Amino acid sequence: MKLLRYGPRGAEKPGVLDDQGQIRDLSGIVGDIAGDILVNLDRLTGLDFNNLPVVDGDPRLGACVGGTGKFMCIGLNYSDHAAETGMEVPPEPVLFMKATSAICGPNDPILIPRGSEKTDWEVELGVVIGKPAKYVSEADALDHVAGYCVINDVSERAFQTERAGQWTKGKSCDNFGQTGPWLVTKDEIADPQNLSMWLTVNGETVQDGSTQTMVYGVAHVVSYLSQFMTLHPGDIISTGTPPGVGMGFNPPRYLKAGDVVELGIEGLGQQKQVCIQD
Repeated sequence: MKLLRYGPRGAEKPGVLDDQGQIRDLSGIVGDIAGDILVNLDRLTGLDFNNLPVVDGDPRLGACVGGTGKFMCIGLNYSDHAAETGMEVPPEPVLFMKATSAICGPNDPILIPRGSEKTDWEVELGVVIGKPAKYVSEADALDHVAGYCVINDVSERAFQTERAGQWTKGKSCDNFGQTGPWLVTKDEIADPQNLSMWLTVNGETVQDGSTQTMVYGVAHVVSYLSQFMTLHPGDIISTGTPPGVGMGFNPPRYLKAGDVVELGIEGLGQQKQVCIQD
């Protein structure tokens, strides 16, 4: 299934994409794509989506999951991306968090923060937790995953690395977490470690990679995180980015108002954002 949320920000309704690519309204079946629904997706698998109302027009898409309590991220998790930054592959996953207020729809604009000169892009595989996970083994970790999505882990590099403190301040600005368009349930993704991914800026391909070069795979990351905190339904894990980010260019290249960013992951859909000054 390709689950989604559509409508005005803060008032999104649950939906599903049918076989013809039409949005079908799920609001008569579930309240949201969140919480307990993610624990028991089986209640949706038996539905005939063709009997659900078609959503007319071209509505705004919101983040594909609601009620997210934690937005966890993994840094330097692609061997080729670590190489472009000149950093060593970490001996354990590097953890940081994005504020949940950064989460927005897949095509919502990238807001360049006041004072920013180094706003950057990062296409990433997102993992959405379905069942609570605490102290789970790597062998059992994927049993706790509801599905996958595309994430743009937008980053302000000066805020992230040139100012005192942790990475969070460079990762959590408003609209720095485009999520979706769909939550693709895990049964549709045969191998999350074999997905092509790409990102363009103003039509130029800058990232062209694969989850094959991920250092710590999805199962490892879910298990690892669960040793430190309980992962709850709706929590999002953004698993790192392949090479081609702006800071990796010589000289570095960063986003400015008017730039258009497009990105996607095999089987998970794509996003498009216009950059505007906040």
